[in-house]
Amino acid sequence: MTTGHTDHNPEKEMTILGHLDELRRHILRALVAIVLAAVVLFAFKDFTFDQLILGPKSKDFVSYRVFCAISDALCFHPPDFQLITRQMGETFVTHLRVSFYLGLIVAFPYVFYQFWLFVKPGLYPNERKVAGRVVTICSLLFILGVLFGYYVIAPFAITFLINYTIQGVTNAPTLTSYVSYLVMFTIPTGLIFELPIVVYFLSKIGLVTPALMRKYRRHAIVLIFLTAAIITPPDPMTMFLIAMPLYGLYEASVLVSAVVARKRRKAERDEEARS
Repeated sequence: MTTGHTDHNPEKEMTILGHLDELRRHILRALVAIVLAAVVLFAFKDFTFDQLILGPKSKDFVSYRVFCAISDALCFHPPDFQLITRQMGETFVTHLRVSFYLGLIVAFPYVFYQFWLFVKPGLYPNERKVAGRVVTICSLLFILGVLFGYYVIAPFAITFLINYTIQGVTNAPTLTSYVSYLVMFTIPTGLIFELPIVVYFLSKIGLVTPALMRKYRRHAIVLIFLTAAIITPPDPMTMFLIAMPLYGLYEASVLVSAVVARKRRKAERDEEARS
């Protein structure tokens, strides 16, 4: 009995260690991809800052020209403002941060692919077949969310925040604060755009149902418009412009949950028929 007990524990321990070692390998590969992308972007400092990071603060930014071309009611421009640094080395450290964040965005498809490779062995064979589609869809949704945050949310939010003044106080944002807000407008938005995929997996395990999402639709709409009102100027048109894509994501998630629920009911009926 002692031998059997001894044989069992090492096997279990090796299995756990094997999973941890596999996870470590996938994390290392993902980090290498992020670092490589970050190094390349770090080398192109002028393009990274002049064209990407500082783009939304320029009146010539493409979003302002597009909004003005669509309608005079949507036409707006940010005021002229200068970014400052308050600490020695702040510019260099911010450059490193920016390179890492951009490296994460660029390498996200590969990073998610590594995550998928780790969880894939624990899935059923029919679930493994959709691996390619899941990685592609997640990557596209994330990139779309980042682009939406960069080209839509950031221009509105930057213009509003810079124009918001208090008597006797001069707006003099630091480079660090500007980058922090720009990151907040983009990467979290990319993650929010993953909502249909999150709902898909939650529906697969039964934690979310289409009936539940329809029941709380009004609450979701209020939350969406409240979020849009916070990050945009007090203008109904711009608030609507931000809120509609977010609401579209919610409705898409309801449809995804409904499809998963329908397939589950069909599988249950087939199982009952076989038994």
